[in-house]
Amino acid sequence: MSGRSRRDDWRRLDEGDVRVRPGRGTRPRSKRRPEHADARAAMVVGVDRGRWTCALDGDPSREVVAMRARELGRTPIVVGDLVDLVGDTSGRPDTLARVVRVADRSSVLRRTADDTDPYERVVVANAEQLIIVCSLADPPPRTGFIDRCLVAAYTGGLKPVLCLTKSDLASPDELAGAYADLDLPIVITRHDEEPDALRKRLARRVSALVGHSGVGKSTLVNRLVPDADRAIGAVSAIGKGRHTSVTAVALPLPGGGWVVDTPGIRSFGLAHVEPDDIVAAFGEFVEAAEECPPGCGHRGPPEDPDCMLDVVTADGEATAVRLASLRRLLASRAGLDDYQEG
Repeated sequence: MSGRSRRDDWRRLDEGDVRVRPGRGTRPRSKRRPEHADARAAMVVGVDRGRWTCALDGDPSREVVAMRARELGRTPIVVGDLVDLVGDTSGRPDTLARVVRVADRSSVLRRTADDTDPYERVVVANAEQLIIVCSLADPPPRTGFIDRCLVAAYTGGLKPVLCLTKSDLASPDELAGAYADLDLPIVITRHDEEPDALRKRLARRVSALVGHSGVGKSTLVNRLVPDADRAIGAVSAIGKGRHTSVTAVALPLPGGGWVVDTPGIRSFGLAHVEPDDIVAAFGEFVEAAEECPPGCGHRGPPEDPDCMLDVVTADGEATAVRLASLRRLLASRAGLDDYQEG
C-alpha cells in the first residue's frame, strides 16, 4: 500500500475507531469505600510513632498493633478511641492490622499549648471521668491549674473528680473548701495508705488522670495497677517535678475498667474554649446568658457591665456563690488566674 493510500485511510477514521488508553491520573476515582463487614472492634490503649496498640474487643489480654488505613487520611486517633480493625488481628509479633474506622467520641479531653495557640490537642477520648491530681504540698497546690482542668472537663463531656495527694504533709480542708460549692467529688490520699476511695471510684469506668509532674500521679497509678511499672518522678529542689510519662497510655484496672495515665503537663491552654462553653456547665445561668449582649464574657463589671448573670443571683446566697465559682473559671479561661507552668 502506498503512503498516500495509508494517509487516506487515516482521514476516514473518527474518534469512535480509535481506542485511547487513559493515563494513570485521569481515571475517575470512586467515592465508595470498602464496608469491612468483617472488622473487629477494639479500643486504642497506646500510641507510638504512627502505630496504635489496641485492645481487641476491649480485652486487655488481646493486644493488637495497627496502622491507620489509607482511606482514613490524617484522621486523628488517640488513646481511648473506639476503632474497627481489619487484616492480621492475631496480635502475634511482627504483625500489623489496619484501623479502618473511628467511632464517634462520647467525650474529649482537649488542651492547647498555651492560651494563644489555635491548635488544639486531643489528649484522651471517651473517658467518663477526669481525675485532677493535685498535691497538698511538695509541690504546693495551684488552684489555677485545677480550674483549668475543670473547664476542660466541663466542656469536653467528662465528669471531674479532684484527687488531693500527700495529705500526710498538709491538711486538705482549705483547698477542699474552695471547691465545696461546685458539687465536685473530692478524694483524699496519703503516701502511707492505700488509695481505696479512689480505687472504688475508678472501678469499671474509663478515667483519665491529669496533673503536674511531681504531684504523685505515677505513684497512684502504680498502686492502682500493680503491673503498670510506671516510673516515679522525684520532685526537684525548686519544687517542680521531673517528667516521667511521655505519652498517654490506658492501663487495665484489676477489678475492671481503665485508667489513662497522661504525661505530666507543663501547660494547659484553653484557647479552644469559649465563655458560653463554661456557662453551659452551670445550668441555672444558661437562660440568663442568652440575654447577654453579643461578645459578653460573663465576667461582670467592669469587664462586662451589662452581663445578665448578676440578675440570677437575686434568688439567694447559694446562687451568688455558684456565680463566683463560675466567674473564677471564666477568669482562668481568660488567663487571669494563679496558673503557672509545672
